[in-house]
Amino acid sequence: MKVGGWVSEVRDVGRHLRFIVLRTWDKKIQLTLKRGVAPDELFDVTDNLTQETVLVAYGEPAPEKKARAVDLEIIPERIEVVSRAEPKLPLDPNWKVPALLPTRLDNRPLDLRRPEVQAIFKITASLIRGMIDWLDEHGFLMVFTPAIIGGASESGAEVFRVDYFGKEAFLRQDPQLHRQLTILGGFERIYDLGPNWRAEPSHTTRHITEFRSLAVEMAFISDETDVMRVEEQVVVSGIKRVLEERSRDLELLGVELEVPQTPFPELRFPQIYDILAEFGKEIPYGSDYDTESEGLLWRYVREKYGSDFFFVNRFPFEAKPFYVMKAEPPWARSVDLLYKGLELSSGGQREHRYEVLLEQIREKGLKEESMEWFTKFFRYGAPPHGGFAIGIERLVKQMLDLKNIREASLFPRDPERVLP
Repeated sequence: MKVGGWVSEVRDVGRHLRFIVLRTWDKKIQLTLKRGVAPDELFDVTDNLTQETVLVAYGEPAPEKKARAVDLEIIPERIEVVSRAEPKLPLDPNWKVPALLPTRLDNRPLDLRRPEVQAIFKITASLIRGMIDWLDEHGFLMVFTPAIIGGASESGAEVFRVDYFGKEAFLRQDPQLHRQLTILGGFERIYDLGPNWRAEPSHTTRHITEFRSLAVEMAFISDETDVMRVEEQVVVSGIKRVLEERSRDLELLGVELEVPQTPFPELRFPQIYDILAEFGKEIPYGSDYDTESEGLLWRYVREKYGSDFFFVNRFPFEAKPFYVMKAEPPWARSVDLLYKGLELSSGGQREHRYEVLLEQIREKGLKEESMEWFTKFFRYGAPPHGGFAIGIERLVKQMLDLKNIREASLFPRDPERVLP
C-alpha cells in the first residue's frame, strides 16, 4: 500500500529500530523500520529527517499494531523524501510550543496541519451538507446570485467599492435583494451559499470582513413564522449531520453537542424591554438592543426554556432596512436567530407591495431612483415572501465554543489581514 504525509516525529531505538510518525489529514501512521525486516537503505534515506518533511512510503500493514498513539502501522519497503522541510519552523504543528492567534494566522498553512484545526473545517463541511440536504429534500433550489452589484444592497457605509470598467460597483453585503428578485422571477423556494463582504473596521472576536452565509428565500408564506420554522429545521439538520459524521472531531475539540429541541423559543418586542429590565438593562422604548443585551437574553432563555437557540421577532422598524414588512407600528416582521447570545442571522417577511415599498424607501431617506433597479419589478406581480441568511462562521464559532470567529475561517479577512 502507498501512504503519504508530513513527518511529525522520528524516534531511534538503538541502531536497529526507527519509528517515523506521519501526520495525514485523517490519521497518524507509523513507519516501523527494523533492520533485517525493512531494507537497510531505508535507514540512509531517512537519516536526519526534519519535522514536517513530506514522505511517501510503500509497504504493508504490520501484522499487529503495537503503537496505541497511531491509527496505522506500516512496515515500509520503499520510502521517498518528496519535500524536505527547513529545520526551523515558524510554528509547531505538533503544538509542543503553542502560538498566539496572530502567529497562527500569519502561518496558516502550518497551523492547518494541526488535527484540532482541521477538525473545525471537517465539522463545517458536515454542517453545511446537512443543512443543504434538508433544503434539497424540501423543494428548495440552489441558485447563485451576483457578488458584484451596481448599488449598495443596504447602506453605502459598509461596502467595499470596486472599479468595474471605470464605473463604481460594490461587493455584496448580502444576496438579499437578488434573492427577492429571483422569487419575483417565479422561483418559489431557493437558497444561495456564498461569500459576503462588510467594510466594517471592527476588531471584535465575532466580526470578519469576508464571511459565508447560507441564504434562503421562499414565496407564498403566511407570515414570518413560516420562515422561522424552515430556519430551525435547517439548523437542526446540520447539527444532526455533524453528530453522525464527526464524533471523533468533536471529541478532539472537547465539544459536547446536542440536537436542539424545536420549535426554538421566540421572544418579541416590546416584551424584550421588560426582560432586559429584569437584568437591570434599560433600553429606550422603540430602540434596538446592543451586544450586551444579546447575552442577557440568552441567560433568560436558558433559565426559562433550557435552549441555546432562540428567535427575536418584531424589531423596531426604525432599526431595519426598507424591504422589511411592517407589523403593528412601530414594529416590523423582522426576525433574528441567536445562538448562545450571538446573532447568527437576520430574516423575516419582506414587503411585496410596490407602493408600500416605495413609501418605506422614502421613510428611510433613500432616493427612489437609486433603488428603481430593484423596486420596478414589484410592479409586475410579487408574491408574499421571506427568508433568512445564516452566517456560517458565526454558527461554527458558537457551536464549537471557539474564542474568535477567525478560527472558523480558513484564511480570515479582517481590517488588517488580507494575506496569506
